Amino acid sequence: MCDTLVSVSPGRVLFAKNSDRHPNEAQHLDWRPRESHDSGSALRCTWIEVEQVAATHAVLLSRPFWMWGAEMGANEHGVVVGNEAVYTDQPYAPTGLTGMDLVRLALERADTAAAGVDVVTGLLDRYGQGGGCGHEDRSATYHNSFLIADPVRAFVVETAGTLWAVEEVTSGVRSISNGLTIDGFARHAARLPTWGTQARKRRAVTQSCAAGSPAELMTVLRAHAQRGPMPRFAPLMGAKGAPCMHAGAGSKAVSQTTGSWVAELRADGDHRHWVTATSAPCTGLFKPVAIELPLDLGPDPTDRFDPTTLWWRHEVLHRTVLLDPVRLTAVYATERDALEAAWVTDPPTPAEAFAEGDAATARWTTAVRAAVGSDRRPARARRYWAVRARRAGTPDPTAAA
Repeated sequence: MCDTLVSVSPGRVLFAKNSDRHPNEAQHLDWRPRESHDSGSALRCTWIEVEQVAATHAVLLSRPFWMWGAEMGANEHGVVVGNEAVYTDQPYAPTGLTGMDLVRLALERADTAAAGVDVVTGLLDRYGQGGGCGHEDRSATYHNSFLIADPVRAFVVETAGTLWAVEEVTSGVRSISNGLTIDGFARHAARLPTWGTQARKRRAVTQSCAAGSPAELMTVLRAHAQRGPMPRFAPLMGAKGAPCMHAGAGSKAVSQTTGSWVAELRADGDHRHWVTATSAPCTGLFKPVAIELPLDLGPDPTDRFDPTTLWWRHEVLHRTVLLDPVRLTAVYATERDALEAAWVTDPPTPAEAFAEGDAATARWTTAVRAAVGSDRRPARARRYWAVRARRAGTPDPTAAA
């Protein structure tokens, strides 16, 4: 599950996305420089090879650790792309380009949003989409929709197998979730799987947001169904009805927001990006990044707990807060929000922000672990997270700091 939105106004486009995947499926930032290639050579994507182009743009990707493709990203020309899983009435191919492959390929090859549409639809026509997209279940597959934006306009691209439709966004807010939305093309939606994603509920939240500033987009990405710090626990759908997704909150809630991105694209070229580079934006911190300023963030994370990686260090904080979200978020939220607000108004260098953010996260983790009391989660949520903890080897969040 995922949610992506844009807000288009004269001279500026705002973009935001939550990427929802399995809880131990770490996602990391991946800077790739501008490169020249032997035109026509083979390029290996997640499952298939495609023909390489003569030159690719510099990109910053937010990429699940095991994939070639990316959940979201930006390039040196101010193009941003995010994708959504959608379920349709068309056949699912056993192999092909994944939606995440198409996100990365569009960013590497397009210098405008319109060109990004041409990249996605051209590759879809030539190679098709398909192949396993899940971490815990590699056989899981789906079709895709995309939001592609630059500083002037944005496009929604929706697909169903080899079919596709495009809608241009020239003003206002437009959001996509895990359902088809373009008039006429939405007839291809598979009704029951689409209902199961709770896409309509989440899109109602994102489509109605003010989206006038990066800070407002950060707020909507943190939204829960009851608009507070507590994720919704319910027997079936759990937290699936709001953008900030929490796994284990219901029997069908198996996805977790594993990365979040907000961008401000300006016609004057002063583009700004903020990313969590961690799971759960409600517990995380949006930090400024730049395509032209790569950072050394240490080892890339995997699906095993590794305290030398940023993503897993934050998981100690996140999984401890889940024990009692209202009380434990309050331990550090005021300081977190003030720091983040300062970084939106006057961003420091990415290196300075990540260093300060890492130190703050360590401090907050210590404070939260010292404040742990009773576990407020339902028994089913405790069982779900106990299994993920065993698989990843994470510390016991109920243990004293």
